[in-house]
Amino acid sequence: MRIGHAKESYAADEALLDSPFQWTMLALMIAGLAALPLFGDPYWVYLVCLIAIHVIGATGLNILTGFTGLVSLGHAAFLGVGAYTVAVLEARIGTPFPVNLLAGGLAAAAVGLVVGLPSLRVKGLYLAIATIAASVILHFVFLHWASLTGGPAGLSLPPATLFGVALDTPFALYWLILPVAGVMVLGAANLFRTRVGRAFIAIRDRDISAELIGIPLLKTKLMSFGISSFYAGVAGGLWAYFFRVVTPESFPLIMSIFFLAAIIVGGLGSILGGVLGAVFMTLVPEALKLGVGLLSGVLPDAVAILAPVRTVVFGALIIGFLIFEPLGLAEIWRRFRRLQHLWPFRT
Repeated sequence: MRIGHAKESYAADEALLDSPFQWTMLALMIAGLAALPLFGDPYWVYLVCLIAIHVIGATGLNILTGFTGLVSLGHAAFLGVGAYTVAVLEARIGTPFPVNLLAGGLAAAAVGLVVGLPSLRVKGLYLAIATIAASVILHFVFLHWASLTGGPAGLSLPPATLFGVALDTPFALYWLILPVAGVMVLGAANLFRTRVGRAFIAIRDRDISAELIGIPLLKTKLMSFGISSFYAGVAGGLWAYFFRVVTPESFPLIMSIFFLAAIIVGGLGSILGGVLGAVFMTLVPEALKLGVGLLSGVLPDAVAILAPVRTVVFGALIIGFLIFEPLGLAEIWRRFRRLQHLWPFRT
């Protein structure tokens, strides 16, 4: 414990932010994000919106895999369920976007409950294969239920509207996507201060012992699948509003691997890890793309030569994290914070 930082109540012990420094950093981050669309480049506005969508999706997967210990490789399919639900409601019924987002999350949660049924009997690699099978089935539905999903051509949807104003640009959607992402991350952080969240962690650590102390395994695992899928459905709904077109190819298996890599790189079982991992996994390809673009001025064929190298560098970074920092970016941040707390003394 830091000197002079004794906690005198349960409320202080459970506080998400427990120091003036953390409140200051949060205020600076909010101020920076609020100023970005007003003074920043439109490309960065677009990129921050995409990061926020990925943060919601990664946080949902972290609830299931990082906190409950249930591996899923079908997360992208749940985003697809949310996206198609929003697209159908917006394009064919015209319901308001808050209703559509909620319906997208609930539809994905319902599918997640069904997919989670095998989790009582299988775990680990077998559960991962079961979620891949569910992803294949859902992709088949997206592709062949043409009367609802539009088939291979997919669905186009009009922009979301708020008080009669069309949110048809990244600048306008920025003020929708970031608050939703903030609320979802805050909800996940508070989830693990409740009985339900602690039951998730107990199942991850030792499911047989959790059942012996009265935690119903099937109900709790299904609840984890439902909450995780709800997050994915909301992320998919925001994705649909952001790109305004939804096709079966929008949510491939590689997207599920993207989210799994994000929570591994960021840190399993950490809300901050899911956020940092989503930011990292979104920015690194963009940084590599920028590097290739700069080299194209020197090497005329740089794009053709170095484009495959980007993927190799990307994979090498992930492997490097797994080898040298298996606890992820969140642990690096915690180590930095401990160093700051104890300075000028050594740990």
